[in-house]
Amino acid sequence: MRRRTLLATGLAAGLPALPVLAQGAPAAPRRVHALSLLGEPNLPAEFTHFPWVNPEAPKGGEITLYALGSFDSFNPYILRGTAAVGSGVLYDTLLKQSSDEASAEYGHLAGVVELPADGRGVTFELREGARWHDGRPITADDVVWTFNTLRQHGRPFYRAYWADVSEVVAEGPRRVAFRFSTDQNRELSLILGQLAVLPKHWWEGRDFTRPLLEAPLGSGPYRIERFEAGRSVAYRRVADYWGRDLPTMKGTNNFDVMRYEYYRDATVSLEAFKAGSIDFRTENVARDWATGYDFPAVRRGLVKRDEIRHELPTGLQGFIMNERRPLFQDRRVREALGLVFDFEWMNANLFYGSYTRTSSYFSNSDFASRGLPEGREREILERFRDRLPPEVLTREFKVPVTDGSGNNREGARRALELLREAGWTVRDRRLTNAQGQRFEFEILLNGPTFERVALPYIQSLQRLGIEARVRTVDPPQYQVRMDGFDYDMTVEVFGQSSSPGNEQRDYWTSAKAEENGSRNTVGIKDPVVDAIVEMIVNAQTIEELTAACRALDRVLLWGFHSIPQWHSRSFRLAWWDKFGRPERNPRRALGLDSWWVDPAKERALAAARSAG
Repeated sequence: MRRRTLLATGLAAGLPALPVLAQGAPAAPRRVHALSLLGEPNLPAEFTHFPWVNPEAPKGGEITLYALGSFDSFNPYILRGTAAVGSGVLYDTLLKQSSDEASAEYGHLAGVVELPADGRGVTFELREGARWHDGRPITADDVVWTFNTLRQHGRPFYRAYWADVSEVVAEGPRRVAFRFSTDQNRELSLILGQLAVLPKHWWEGRDFTRPLLEAPLGSGPYRIERFEAGRSVAYRRVADYWGRDLPTMKGTNNFDVMRYEYYRDATVSLEAFKAGSIDFRTENVARDWATGYDFPAVRRGLVKRDEIRHELPTGLQGFIMNERRPLFQDRRVREALGLVFDFEWMNANLFYGSYTRTSSYFSNSDFASRGLPEGREREILERFRDRLPPEVLTREFKVPVTDGSGNNREGARRALELLREAGWTVRDRRLTNAQGQRFEFEILLNGPTFERVALPYIQSLQRLGIEARVRTVDPPQYQVRMDGFDYDMTVEVFGQSSSPGNEQRDYWTSAKAEENGSRNTVGIKDPVVDAIVEMIVNAQTIEELTAACRALDRVLLWGFHSIPQWHSRSFRLAWWDKFGRPERNPRRALGLDSWWVDPAKERALAAARSAG
C-alpha cells in the first residue's frame, strides 16, 4: 500500500496510515469518534460537551427572529420553491461540526466512523436509539435513500460535492458504507458527515422534486409547530428528542420555541425589532449599525448591542458579470468595469468606514494569494503559463484604490483605454462598438438595501458612456432568475471554509457553467481553472492545498470575473435583554444556538416595558 500524508482523513487520532501487514493481509480499518482535516481533533472521545457552551443552560422561553422575503416550501434541497428559514433544526446530520475548530466534526447521529486503510471509503455506524419524531428508528436505509435522492433530484451542488462517491450501501440496520472512486479526495469523509438524513418511509408516496408545504417528519431537536405560508414559521423544541444528552447537543437548542417572522426588506425588519416584535438581530447594514440604534430602548438599556470578532474565512462578495453574455466575455471589458468602482468613496460616505476591501476569493485566510507566486504555487502556475495572462506570474494583484473624493478620473481614464482596445468607443456620449451596439446592461438585486451601492456605481459607469440600470425583485423571483442564469450583473457571495475542497467544483468548473442552479454563477469555462480545482480537491497536505488555492485565487483575480466589494471580521448583534449567553463565543460561528432565555431578565424586561 502506498503511504501518503494524511491531511484529509484527519482521522481523529491524528495517526499515520496503517501499514500493510507482513503476510499481505489488508490493514484493519480505523474506528474513530471524530474527523479532522488539520491534525488531531481538539476533543477526546470522552468529551461531554463543546467547550464554549454552558451545559447547564436552562431550557424554556421563546425567541423571535426575522427573515426577508417569503417562503413556499419546507424542502431546501431542491431548485423549485423558496424554502423556509430554520429548517435545518428538523434533521440530524451524521457528524456535527465543531464551531471552535478550523475543520473538525464529531460523532452525532453516527457514534462511530470507520475508515479503511486504503482511503477509498468511509463507514458510519448509527447510534442505537436514534429515532424519528414518530418513534421509528433511523436506519442505514434512510441514509442510503437520502444520499441517492439528493444526488439524483437535489440541487446541482450535491452532484458536484459528492462526485467521487461511487456507491453507498447499507451493510446492516445501523451501518452504512460509502465507497469512493479515488483515494485522493482528502475531505470526502468529512463532507459526507454533513449529510442531513431524511426519513425514507415518510417520503414514500410524496414527490421529492416538488415544493413541500406541509410539516415534514424529522429527527432533530425541533419540529414545526405552526406556520403561515410566506409569513411566519414556528419551531417547537422536542421534549423527548433522542439526542438531547449527546455531547454534541449539551447546552444547545435551549429555546422552547423559535419563531421566524418574514418581512419584505431589512428596513421594515429593523423597525419591527425596535418595536419589540423581534428579539434578536444581526446587522449587516453599516449605516443602520452606525445610526439606526439610537432609540429609547437602547438608551434605557433594554436593548443590548455587541460586536464579536470571528476567525471565519470571509470569501468574496462582489458584483459578478454573467460571462454567458457576449457583453462580458472580453477580459479587458471586465477589468474596465472594476476600475470605476469607487470603494473608498463608498466606505467613507455609505459605510462609516466600517469595511475592509476584499482582494481575494479566500479573504481572511491563509489560502489568499499574496505578493508574487513562489515555490509550489509558482510550479502550478508555470504548468499553464502559455494559457494564462502574463500578469499572473509577473505582477501582484491589487484592487484599484481611489482617493475617496468621488472623482475617480484615473480609473475612468484607464477604463476607457481598455474599452477602446476591446472595440468600444464613445459616440454621442454613448459607448458603442463597431456594429453599433450600445454598451448597456441590468444589475439584478434581491432587495432595496443594495440599491444605494448600485446607484453610485451606475453614475460612474455613465461617465464612460455605459447605460446600466437596476432591477430589484423579491427574493423568490431573484432565486428563480439566479438558478436560470437570467441576469447581466448581480451581487454574489462565494463563501469559503477553513478547508476549501469539493465545493470549488460547483463554483468554478466548466461542467457546472451550464447546469441550472449551480454556483458557477459567473459562467466560467476555463480548462486551467478546472485543472487547479482538481488539485485542490485532491491535495494531500496542507502545503499542497494552500499552494493550489493561492494559484486558483490568482487565476480568478487576473481573470477579472468579479468586482470585489468588502467584508467585515465581526458579527454585529442587537437583542432585547432577556437572554443569557455563554462566557465566550465559538471562534468560527455566531453560536446563537447556545444562548438561552434568562427568566429573571425576561421578567425585568417585561416590567420595564410596562413601566415605559
